[in-house]
Amino acid sequence: MSSENSSADDARRVWDVVVVGAGPAGASAAYAAAVAGRRVLLLEKAELPRYKTCGGGIIGPSRDALPPGFELPFRDRVHAVTFSHNGRFGRTRRSRHMLFGLVNRPEFDQQLVEHAQKAGAELRTGVTVTRVEQHGAAVPDRRTVAVVLQDGEPVLARAVVGADGSASRIGAHVGVKLDQVDLGLEAEIPVPETVAEDWKGRVLIDWGPMPGSYGWVFPKGDTLTVGVISARGEGAATKRYLEDFVGRLGLAGFEPSISSGHLTRCRADDSPLSRGRVLVCGDAAGLLEPWTREGISFALRSGRLAGEWAVRISEAHDAVDTRRQALNYAFAVKAGLGVEMSVGRRMLAAFERRPGIFHATLTGFRPAWRAFKDITQGSTTLGELVRSHPMAQRALTVLDRRPAPAPEPGGEVSS
Repeated sequence: MSSENSSADDARRVWDVVVVGAGPAGASAAYAAAVAGRRVLLLEKAELPRYKTCGGGIIGPSRDALPPGFELPFRDRVHAVTFSHNGRFGRTRRSRHMLFGLVNRPEFDQQLVEHAQKAGAELRTGVTVTRVEQHGAAVPDRRTVAVVLQDGEPVLARAVVGADGSASRIGAHVGVKLDQVDLGLEAEIPVPETVAEDWKGRVLIDWGPMPGSYGWVFPKGDTLTVGVISARGEGAATKRYLEDFVGRLGLAGFEPSISSGHLTRCRADDSPLSRGRVLVCGDAAGLLEPWTREGISFALRSGRLAGEWAVRISEAHDAVDTRRQALNYAFAVKAGLGVEMSVGRRMLAAFERRPGIFHATLTGFRPAWRAFKDITQGSTTLGELVRSHPMAQRALTVLDRRPAPAPEPGGEVSS
């Protein structure tokens, strides 16, 4: 066989980009690389569609990051938010325009994967990746990465994107470091039509009893998604909070169709986003908003960036060029999502100390509600808000200070 034929044969065996994980981050990465005309393989260990513990709120930045022509499978459109503080001091704020939409994750994720497939990506489900090798017997040259499957089969690629969730094996290969881990518990509760009607178009956000905790009710037609989140290590208290929360809502008599739990993980500031020809994005990179733990918009945006830079890495001919492209990817992530995360960390630290102040401000101070609307509707982000509004900068600076704990809030907002 001539060397030319041999080279062509090798090219058929090596994917330009292999993406591990078919959630929002992975599907976005696969779509971005496939749209650029590259040979893309998307690997997923589950069979699709599959359930994911997640409120399913699609805020403005998520909508802006979706592929062209993507029709969101909304189960409800939110125009009102009821805020409460550990079940008390409830107050509802309303908006003429939709704040955000609610989706069921199995449908949403499936649709994202289908868009990646239409763009040219190939999907393989029921496939578990055990490790990634960038050197060794499975790797034919320095421009190639081997993604090794559970049965020992090596899948070869010029670039790899790890989007395999918060317990990521690709993240472990890259050396992702985490500095915040939280436990989310959630129940999908089917309810009668009369109950569903009461919640239509309205969500509840309840600031919880443990520092940094909160609960939510998201209506999705005939089902309410009810969940709570708090720092890991408070498992029993978090479970108790969910039980009390469901009881207070008058929903204890309804049997959940699904009860689940999930750990969310935020990256440390100095955590790497790449190693050689391997990039990580979404939960695998620890990319989510630290205060609300909102992860879908971070997954979609970082996934798209990872797909675009994986294309560049697949074209890199040496380690220097590969390193340059990986650094560009890290810069792009940190310049946008990283700024939002740093503001989110400050917000979480202040919220942990003074949840009552947050509740009173959101329910009683019009500019704070307007900021909430602007962020959820997508006209700004947390980072942009603080950067461009002197009042927001001053407020965050005041919140950064560490006053002595104040008494629980009393009648500062009407019920």
